[in-house]
Amino acid sequence: MAAELVEAMNMVKSFRVSDLQTLLASMGRSKSGLKQDLVGRALRLVQTEYSPELLKNVRQLYESRFPKTSGWLAARRPEGLPVAYSSSLSSSPTATSQGADYLNGISKPIAAPVAEVKPVPLPFYQNLETLLPPTELIAQNNEKLQDSQCIFELTQSQADQIRNASELRAGIKSIQVVLRICYTDSIGVQEDQYPPNIAVKVNQSYCHVPGYYPSNKPGVEPRRPCRPVNITPWLHLSTVSNRVTVTWGNFGKRYSVAVYLVRVFTSADLFSQLKLCSVESAERCRERIQDKLRYDPESEIATTGLRVSLICPLVKMRLGVPCRVLTCAHLQCFDAVFFLQMNEKKPTWTCPVCDKPAPFELLTIDGLLSEILKETHEDIEEIEYLTDGSWRPIRDEKERDRERERSDTPDYPVVDICAPEANGHSPAHSSTSLTGKSTNGSVGTAAAAAPGGGAVVDLTLDSSSEEEEGGVAAGDSEDTEDSADSPAPKRGRYNYDKDLVTAY
Repeated sequence: MAAELVEAMNMVKSFRVSDLQTLLASMGRSKSGLKQDLVGRALRLVQTEYSPELLKNVRQLYESRFPKTSGWLAARRPEGLPVAYSSSLSSSPTATSQGADYLNGISKPIAAPVAEVKPVPLPFYQNLETLLPPTELIAQNNEKLQDSQCIFELTQSQADQIRNASELRAGIKSIQVVLRICYTDSIGVQEDQYPPNIAVKVNQSYCHVPGYYPSNKPGVEPRRPCRPVNITPWLHLSTVSNRVTVTWGNFGKRYSVAVYLVRVFTSADLFSQLKLCSVESAERCRERIQDKLRYDPESEIATTGLRVSLICPLVKMRLGVPCRVLTCAHLQCFDAVFFLQMNEKKPTWTCPVCDKPAPFELLTIDGLLSEILKETHEDIEEIEYLTDGSWRPIRDEKERDRERERSDTPDYPVVDICAPEANGHSPAHSSTSLTGKSTNGSVGTAAAAAPGGGAVVDLTLDSSSEEEEGGVAAGDSEDTEDSADSPAPKRGRYNYDKDLVTAY
């Protein structure tokens, strides 16, 4: 089902405006608008209402559009890539006949090439020519370990292409001959799948076959990345025949092998193609947001906004080029550059947000989020989409708490309790230093007049000694004048109860 869905969506991408209008009209959809709008409408139609009738209409339109193209590879060609990306299945007569004669041993009768087997197209490999079509590996005896051989030749033009190709890195050419192995199944496209105990020998030299990826999760077995095997370094770059021997484990499953001349793409090449032909406009993105936030009377909870992080879930860094998958329902994006680089090293093509399939031909760059990233400061890590298609930044909770504290704190002037006033008198009863000693040698508590007529009393001074019963404060001149017969106050004592000042 997933393979047929991808096939139908790639067919839709290759349609002309008239084809798109015919398809939409046959399904009762509006056929007005620009081509970009029609393509998006048709893709959503295929995603949401996939049915045999719809698939039949898509196939008929596609066959009328490309009557001479051998269907399955061309239908999956990402829009914008060269036509050579969808190589035909026809191979040279020499290669086909010799491959059929020598597979599984020289001069032994073997099965004919399995024309129905369709290896899945790979974004990083552009098929140029088929050197050996998919041909089944057939066991010759009851042994568990089998050897199967095939022989093919390169034309002078093919050898020159490989010889003159640029190097992606040291020893790795951009034009390669690759060996692909998959299950022998005529239903749908087949992903690369290695048989057990696989080994590949080219002209009497063993070549490298990708090993297993170690698993970081306990209890999970290591996974082997089944990808094309580059046999170019061991080939004769001339018209001399090349012999390939595949050693494989015969444990009941059927496998087919094929050899292709391909052009290898890098992640930078695919990123250029993505920017050229798969950018969703900001207006279309706003429509998508409004559709998601449209009021639903049957829903008990009204959604007024959708939060989207500006941090890539792959590398936990701010997004550079926000990218999504057309078949995914979420608005959260991941970084296109890192996603392509990751799949170049370890091809999984899985959405890092929802873990659903994310093939290259279904990737799209979010035009609205690209604009938002340019407009927002780097410290903004999250935004919220609103029902009208607008957005607002979501600041960090700690930052908002700090701003709230700054706004709630009153702005009072700082009073220096040690500074004398302009008239020469201290703010309190006597000028005191930070040690609590007054200018006349007595020990007191420094106090300052506070705004509004009150006073600020410094209670940090030494108050370990307790006041004597009936004593008075040293600075209370009115009490000393009224009570002439009372004993003189002792120095260093302070009557807190009597000398408290009320702030009005």
